[in-house]
Amino acid sequence: MNRRLAQGFDGDVDRLPHASVEAVVALGANLGDRAETMAAAITDLARLPLVDGVRASEPVESVALKPEGRDAAAPAYLNAVAVLTTRLAPSVLLAYLHAIERRHGRVRTAERSALDAGWEDRTLDLDLIAYGDVVSGDPRLLLPHPRAAERDFVLGPWLAVDPDAVLPGVGRVDEALRRLQGER
Repeated sequence: MNRRLAQGFDGDVDRLPHASVEAVVALGANLGDRAETMAAAITDLARLPLVDGVRASEPVESVALKPEGRDAAAPAYLNAVAVLTTRLAPSVLLAYLHAIERRHGRVRTAERSALDAGWEDRTLDLDLIAYGDVVSGDPRLLLPHPRAAERDFVLGPWLAVDPDAVLPGVGRVDEALRRLQGER
């Protein structure tokens, strides 16, 4: 990918952090060859500039989640989590994630905020869950992801990659997953 694809958030493509940080990316797909698409997306993540390493969980299958709740009639999702070591700024990383989605056939049906998007079926969904301990309320770059603590298909795979993971503003991921499972 070229650097031009990463522009779009106040032109900060050249304002990169100096130190590496761990970024957490959730992957999901429920259309097409889900496993092949996710494997290719993980390869794409590893090839990004200023990404020094990617650790990815094994995919898990989950029921589609819609605004009304779980929808067993919709195509099932494969979900995974990748932890990237990167020096990309968070907005630049997010722009690259959107470019990877497009390359794999993702079509966003409408411009929506991060809170409203994400309910339609898709070939690939890449969500930036956390970027180090950064907290952002900018609607274009909400960090950590506002619904991460509500998604067992994010928390479980994340723990498989990083058993000591911490979600900023929430706490330990293992404890968040236990709370979530206790609510069901």
